[in-house]
Amino acid sequence: MTFGWLDVDDIAEALFDAHRDIEPTRLRFTQLRQMIEALPGFSPDPEHPVNEKILEHVQAEWLDLRSDGPSRKADDNDDDD
Repeated sequence: MTFGWLDVDDIAEALFDAHRDIEPTRLRFTQLRQMIEALPGFSPDPEHPVNEKILEHVQAEWLDLRSDGPSRKADDNDDDD
């Protein structure tokens, strides 16, 4: 699966899974961008370059996933019932 800059949810989930120990609000946008570009499957579309608004959205989604942490995983397991 590949994703680009407009796939904010996919980016946030990949960051959440890969960097659980990092506090997103402590990152500069240059650091966040580098982390995203290093994610497996990330393939930017030249038609949709990154901008500060996208990085802010990624950061907010990543924070939401972190705040939902254990309950998010519990919700995933509830699908088996």
